[in-house]
Amino acid sequence: MALYTDQEALDYHEFPRKGKVEVIPAVSCKTQKDLSVAYSPGVAVPCMKIYEDEKNADIYTGRANLVAVVSNGTAVLGLGNIGAKASKPVMEGKGLLFKMFADVDVFDIELDEKDPKKICQIVKALEPTFGGINLEDIKAPECFYIEDRLKKEMNIPVFHDDQHGTAVISGAGLINACHLTGRKISSCKIVISGAGAAAIACANFYVSLGVKRRNIFMFDSKGLIHQGRTDLNKYKKRYAQKENLTMAQAMQGADVFLGLSKKGVINGEMLKSMNKQPLIFACANPDPEISYEEAKQAVPDCIIGTGRSDYPNQINNVSGFPFLFRGALDAGATEINEAMKTAAANALAMLAREKDIPQEVKDAYNGQEFSFGADYIIPKPLDPRILEWETVAVAKAAMESGVATRPIADFEAYKKELKERVHKSRQRAEAVYPLYK
Repeated sequence: MALYTDQEALDYHEFPRKGKVEVIPAVSCKTQKDLSVAYSPGVAVPCMKIYEDEKNADIYTGRANLVAVVSNGTAVLGLGNIGAKASKPVMEGKGLLFKMFADVDVFDIELDEKDPKKICQIVKALEPTFGGINLEDIKAPECFYIEDRLKKEMNIPVFHDDQHGTAVISGAGLINACHLTGRKISSCKIVISGAGAAAIACANFYVSLGVKRRNIFMFDSKGLIHQGRTDLNKYKKRYAQKENLTMAQAMQGADVFLGLSKKGVINGEMLKSMNKQPLIFACANPDPEISYEEAKQAVPDCIIGTGRSDYPNQINNVSGFPFLFRGALDAGATEINEAMKTAAANALAMLAREKDIPQEVKDAYNGQEFSFGADYIIPKPLDPRILEWETVAVAKAAMESGVATRPIADFEAYKKELKERVHKSRQRAEAVYPLYK
């Protein structure tokens, strides 16, 4: 049963105020003194402090907590190339989630530009304004070029969430599925349906976790990525198999199926040909590559996750990007690197194994009970413990990998500060809601 109607979705975006976010002051501006200090002439004092040392921008402005969510609308959700302006509701939504889950401020920036080189020039020029860049819904292969170039040329975190968010969350699921079934990640055979940004990033991340590249069988709309094809870009070529196979052939003896493509790509017979207790991540939305019911009917002991919230093991990027950026910003990280992503995945995996699930998590999911097992290998997105578990792990990894410019000295105090910060942020937001009624 649908949780909402189309009209309810439209009303949510139009009322009580058009759009989902607004900019509100963080300081008083009621008196002549306030006006003088906020703007002219008092503002000259912090300006000169920053001129003397640019690091002071992180003290006297909101830059260190401000992320740009940048898109050109060429690969929006499951909607495809709908353009920059039509992508804005998604980018505003991203800003809402950043704020509510991790108290990260966001300006969404929709660019009417498809040339990847020009996009890089535009985004690079924004570095004085932002503490981080979240690239969003930019199609492959351009997204790979854009992220790679900006990471090299900018001194702040640049992160394409369509790639790495899915990789981190599904990576946590892979870690726990292997733990449950006694598999070694290094021996897993993985079939991937889809060869876009998320699919290639997931494959790259699984390799960093220990999967052998030769054991990854990736399919695009033309079939298996294999060495006999002449239409492969350099990102796909990394996963070119020696021989061509059908999807059904590749699925035989596979341990993992990852779907980032479309409904109906696989069926129950294919699942039956996989190894025992296979892991199925069918992430196509709203209809997965195979339904939860069909998968369980074919192979009752399979472990399955989807992109949907109404089934177990949801692959939801909101469990990743707010906390990756929160930890990176707080540590003053110059990038979000592989060590930080791996730390995030491991933190989520370990959290799912915790025995005591807070009552507020159960309440958020209609009183459901959760315990580590086939139907619970990834923490629920609304689990408030993700904030401290994942954020702290990311900040520590930033320090240990040498990219932190503001190391955190006391992590126990930091955990308390995180919870208090987000709690107060939500209180401020909730105080605004009644003003529009």
